[in-house]
Amino acid sequence: MGATLSDIYVRGKFIITMNKKREIIKDGCVAIENGIIKEVGKCFKLDKDYKGKADYEIDASKHIVMPGLVDTHVHLVQGMLKACANYRRLIPWLKDRVWPLQGNMTEDDALAASTLTMLEMIKTGTTTFLETGMVGRYGPDRIVERAHKSGLRAAIARHVMDMTGYATEENALHEGLVESGDKSMGDTIRLYNKYNGWDGRIFIWFGPRTPGAVSLELFREISAKAKELHTGITMHLAEVKDDITYLTEEFGMKPIEFAHYVGLTGPNVVLVHTIWITDGEIKLLAKTSTNISHNPSCNSKLGSGIARVPDMLKAGVNVALGCDGGPSNDNYDLIEEMKIAALLQGASRLDPEALRAEEVIEMATIRGAKALGLDSVIGSIEPGKKADIITINYWEPKLMPMNDPISHIVYAAHGDDVSDVIIDGKLIMKERRVLTLNESEVLKEVEKHARELFERTGICTQPEIKWPLI
Repeated sequence: MGATLSDIYVRGKFIITMNKKREIIKDGCVAIENGIIKEVGKCFKLDKDYKGKADYEIDASKHIVMPGLVDTHVHLVQGMLKACANYRRLIPWLKDRVWPLQGNMTEDDALAASTLTMLEMIKTGTTTFLETGMVGRYGPDRIVERAHKSGLRAAIARHVMDMTGYATEENALHEGLVESGDKSMGDTIRLYNKYNGWDGRIFIWFGPRTPGAVSLELFREISAKAKELHTGITMHLAEVKDDITYLTEEFGMKPIEFAHYVGLTGPNVVLVHTIWITDGEIKLLAKTSTNISHNPSCNSKLGSGIARVPDMLKAGVNVALGCDGGPSNDNYDLIEEMKIAALLQGASRLDPEALRAEEVIEMATIRGAKALGLDSVIGSIEPGKKADIITINYWEPKLMPMNDPISHIVYAAHGDDVSDVIIDGKLIMKERRVLTLNESEVLKEVEKHARELFERTGICTQPEIKWPLI
């Protein structure tokens, strides 16, 4: 899994450390030994001890070196469903397209799609991700093992449910995805016992479905079990106005109030989207140290709304960043997601400083690490932390001249500018070539399985465009 190197020396032009002082080191170097960052500083100081002595040296003299990106909301199996559900709002998007496709997947389909997503994340600089929810038909064991083989650091949630609705829509869930509470809860615990903590890179979380698909009793059972096992919980919430309608009519509560009522708030919880929330709910999120995953591309494409990110950050809420999935975003490029996050807030608030580039980079690195409970281990380039590091090549027309590495990453760079990826001190991608997955085989497999799935379901067999395809 990657080059099995004990020592790596990275000689960069700019090191964005994300340390407590948020220092940016020009002409900076990073020394890595046995997977751990040993020293960070000016190259002229470090060269005498490390230059020419490491097992492998990366010449990043025309690169920005920064912590690996942390994607806090990923649907792995949706990687091959790009462009399959365009121009729909969330509930019909789910009911008519996405859930029927996922509910007809075989284990081989799900593995091919998940591998494609992992490959794309590596190639665009994501080193850690949070998967929102596996189900039994996907063959979660094989997907967990493929994530480990890829070299990625992953928190993989297993869906838990005992109902079939989505907010006000009864029986919304596709029959191929329906599972009992006993089965889904039991299998999550089985996966936890089998894989959690594997090589310090694989973690198993609980992924309750949204309100309408989980009973109060099961929500509370999930909360209690997660605390007992010292693991995390992630759930979509307040993504659309229907969530407010359902929770208000059924329970007389706002979304965050409901989450708190059933035990789904706290530092081990990542709530996703949280667009339709009030000032009081933001205060409750801050008070309970609950984490939020902001997914601007998905929220925009589905017409769901714009999350109140500046308000949450100002209140002390830890807000991280997520790409969501193939049919709601069309890529898993967290660098692109940073730009969209920044632009949306500026446009909607008529304030170009509503969300600064510095804040967005925090969301994609150290805040993401904190959301996963890993900020003492990853998320910054500091001595003693695990070496999850990427290099971004700026010797390209769109990134020149290199006036401001922070601004350029958020507003000008793209995932394809990532050159090298180091995870856990191992070289996972070298000069754009992934070392842990066979790219040509991954693409060949996903093309085969996607076409079979589309033919089997009758969905996504033709592009949904108004212009004639001849």
